[in-house]
Amino acid sequence: MVSGSRALYSDAVRERWRHPRFRGTVAEANAMAEDVNPLCGDRVRITARVENDRVEHVRFTGDSCAICSASADVMAEHAEGHTVSEARALEASDILELLRTDVKPTRMRCVTLPLSVLRTALDGRAGVAHGRGDGQDVARDATREPREDTPGVTS
Repeated sequence: MVSGSRALYSDAVRERWRHPRFRGTVAEANAMAEDVNPLCGDRVRITARVENDRVEHVRFTGDSCAICSASADVMAEHAEGHTVSEARALEASDILELLRTDVKPTRMRCVTLPLSVLRTALDGRAGVAHGRGDGQDVARDATREPREDTPGVTS
């Protein structure tokens, strides 16, 4: 838990939120997913390129709070170059350690949303997966158009 003497956001969270290194889209992605947290409106979309069971490239886009954006950025950095199973094994505690921060239990979904979207993308390779916002992710055929409420994806 963040004590009263610590800033609301660590320097790492502020830096990753203001200057994300892995925001954007992956050209020729073969793993894609997005989900939204209906309680706060955070939306995260992950695109990745997986070759020979290795996450070659991963990027995120979305409209989300500082904690969620910073978590997505750190997650992408630590998933890229690793095997699918290693990327899937990333946990919220790993992200919090890398960001050198703690969050209140009410903000934990800000950290876990990017992780669940990455897992959905990796599990649904060659398809586009959209979550329902309740943690019960749903796969979608990649040949369909994106949902109408999905904002345009740009870097």
